[in-house]
Formats: sequence, structure tokens, C-alpha cells
Amino acid sequence: MSTDETPSEEVPEEAAAPEVAAETPEPAVETPEPAVEAAVETPEVAAPEPEVPETEVPSSDLPELSLGSGTSAENYVDPDYVPVMRGKIDRFGVAMGTGRRKTSVARVRIKNDGSGKVTINGKSLDEYFCVERDRGMILAPLKLVGKDETVDVIVRVNGGGTTGQTGAIVLGIGRALQGLVPESHQELSAAGFLTRDSRMVERKKYGLRKARRSFQFSKR
Repeated sequence: MSTDETPSEEVPEEAAAPEVAAETPEPAVETPEPAVEAAVETPEVAAPEPEVPETEVPSSDLPELSLGSGTSAENYVDPDYVPVMRGKIDRFGVAMGTGRRKTSVARVRIKNDGSGKVTINGKSLDEYFCVERDRGMILAPLKLVGKDETVDVIVRVNGGGTTGQTGAIVLGIGRALQGLVPESHQELSAAGFLTRDSRMVERKKYGLRKARRSFQFSKR
């Protein structure tokens, strides 16, 4: 190897490689997509259920329904039910009953073989009660049983006012008829002539004007 030869200069690999222009990504051109027709949704038709063959069940095995089959719960009567007889009959065959309403107490006596006369505290019904509604309420239980013209009613009532005494007399007549005609218990009970009305006047409270009414409030 001669000394005149100059050492070959080392060419770096980067320089030796031909310069290649960096490829710049071209922006993608959005091409409009062809309009797609909206698919029409067709309702799905459920497959018909297979028919199940009906099995005949003898009528004797079917349970008996008491409600909704012509028999209502209100008309159902328990055969083992024994009603409480509050009306009594004395040794002379006179039916007696006591009725209460509010602060009124009525003691009623009903005699058979009468003419439909009603006596209250020694006065006739028309003389004691001037309001037609009160007279109709008192005669209602007698008309229901059909005894409005075949019995005489004698009443002793005290306490309360007109409304309270009317309710007490109606309850007393209903209880007396219950003892006189035991088979009419269901009719009297359904009409409400054997139920004691327990509503009373509410007492006045301390610091109030009435039971619930307060005194007038003054801001100034």
C-alpha cells in the first residue's frame, strides 16, 4: 500500500443515501356517500300460540263461588250466627226496648192488638213532634215490620233535644220490635234501626273558644 494514496473519507450513511423528499399525507377528500333509503320497519308478527286442548272437568269438582256469581256479600247470612236480642217481653206480652242518642234516653213499650197510636210523654206523636221528618223517622221501623196499624206504642223520653230524642225513640222502637218479632231481626238490622249512634258533642277545650274554635288572633 503506497503512502501517496490519501485515505478515503468515510461517508456517513445518511449522506450516502439519496435524499428522499418526505412524503406529506394528502388530506383525505370526503366523498359524499350515496343516500341510503331508510329501511321501512315491518312490524313483527308474533307466531300464533299452539292451541291447548280443553280438558273437561266435571261440575262436581269445581269450587263454588259465593261472590260475583249472583250472591252478594251483603245478603250472605251465617247460619250459625245468633243475634243479641236487646228487646224483652214481660209477663203481660208487652215488648220493651231502651234507646239512647246523645244525652237522650227513651224507654219504649209496644202493646199488641192496638190501633197504631203513638204516645210520647203523655202526648200524641203529632203534638210532641212538630217536624214531619221526625214523625216519619219514628214510624219507619213500624212500617218496615208491618206493625204501624196493629200495635200501640208508649214512650217515656227525657234529656237532650229534638234530634237526640228522635234518635233514641227510633232505637228503642227497633229493639222492642226485635223482641216482639224475632224473625224481623235481619230487616231491622239492615235498615240501621238496631245500631246505636255513638256520636256525641265534643267537649270544650281550655284555651279555646269552643271544642276546636280558637279566639280571634290579633297581630297588633
